[in-house]
Amino acid sequence: MKYLVFFSFFIISFISHTQDDSSSNIDLENTILFWNLDQKINGFKNGYKYVPSRLINKSSKPLPLNYLLLDFSKVSYKINNKTYTLSDYIKKFNVAGLMVVRRGNVLYENYTLGNDKDSKWISFSVTKSVTSMLLGAAIQDGFIKNINEPITNYLPKLIGSHYDSVTIKNTLQMSSGVKWNEDYDDPYSDVNLAAGLNSSDLYEYLSKLERTTKPGKRFNYNTAESNLIGGVIREAINSNLSYYLEKKIWEPFGMESDAYWALDPTFQDELGGCCIYATLKDYARLGMFALKQGTLEDGTQVLPKKWIKDSIQPSRSMRYYGYQWWLDGPPYKSYRAIGIFGQLIWIDPRTQTVVAMQSAWDKAWTPEADQHRNAVLNAIMIKLYNL
Repeated sequence: MKYLVFFSFFIISFISHTQDDSSSNIDLENTILFWNLDQKINGFKNGYKYVPSRLINKSSKPLPLNYLLLDFSKVSYKINNKTYTLSDYIKKFNVAGLMVVRRGNVLYENYTLGNDKDSKWISFSVTKSVTSMLLGAAIQDGFIKNINEPITNYLPKLIGSHYDSVTIKNTLQMSSGVKWNEDYDDPYSDVNLAAGLNSSDLYEYLSKLERTTKPGKRFNYNTAESNLIGGVIREAINSNLSYYLEKKIWEPFGMESDAYWALDPTFQDELGGCCIYATLKDYARLGMFALKQGTLEDGTQVLPKKWIKDSIQPSRSMRYYGYQWWLDGPPYKSYRAIGIFGQLIWIDPRTQTVVAMQSAWDKAWTPEADQHRNAVLNAIMIKLYNL
């Protein structure tokens, strides 16, 4: 039962809105960013059972994945003159699940840390890319006019703050110009204090922040602004994000298993920047949905025709970031949804490949872990290019 307490309500290690602002109240042992491996495995896998969450019902017609499994045992890469195999990477970085899908065919599937094909796992910031697609769906459905609208058109409680002149596009590209500290290792950073806030609590917190530059000028990674995007969608569609995800993607595209989306401290709304629990296969299907430009098998356009294409264009303030998607940059056309502790949906349009990965890295992010992940992705692609 201690894991239920550790998970608190909010997944993203912030202090409950019922506590005061004193930093002395922070209990690092109860903070997800500082859990040990056993706590991570239990919490990442089972958190939806204990945290208030909304059900996203599985599809009545699951999209089939064909199995053409290949031998990946010889896939390897070098860092600092040391050779690592794919198995080495999985063990070194606590990879709970790894799947490679190309043109709808599963080429590789592996589970560790007690996971299997039915295990759900937390997405962390992979959710941001899902929320971006839901925003596209809301535009396609006519709920939102365009991304050049001020976010205050939908979130009027931010009127009078430094978000007055911030557009939806600025928020998608994380270039609002509002000051924010996303240092995961600092227990007193904004991300640790407020990334799990939502609605009125979030608006109140953000309204107190200063501006560092004009909107659109500088990239500053900000989980709270992904939550704002979720708020824009919620206000526009007059419903919750789980319902909209189920209606627009989960059911029609053919997700095989139920998923859950954790709620904020008020138990009312999902966080636009975090915390979907889904199986590895369905994370891979999300990548396939993006790869298909948001189009269903019957040709129905869920997203605006150019939404994904526009989403993966480099922003003016950051060449490696689009609309809540990370870009690998020239000469590569690949892009990715990533979450702390090694969560990943990697998409390569050139080879029609999706790599889905669920992990429990030792830390939220390190240069070493990122270097190894990029190297192993490159090694996987070299194998596929040589087929």
